[in-house]
Amino acid sequence: MPDIEIYSTAVCPYCVAAKNLLKSKGLAWRELRIDTDPGARKAMAERTHGARTVPQIFINGTLVGGFDELAAAERSGKLNELLGAG
Repeated sequence: MPDIEIYSTAVCPYCVAAKNLLKSKGLAWRELRIDTDPGARKAMAERTHGARTVPQIFINGTLVGGFDELAAAERSGKLNELLGAG
């Protein structure tokens, strides 16, 4: 099973969309809430080289980006490649 991490907040429609896309593929993920955990916010900023928006999605340690990048990876077939790298 691939290791998927999603940095998110409680009121983020793009976070919900990303989780729905992953759910439709039968995948599980770990959610890291930056609105309730300052440590998660700091880790996200470090891992993404300063990104401040959510979601920020990592698959097997590789930064995918936000929902738009996740959806583009799904359309292009790159998402399946990333998922297979786990």
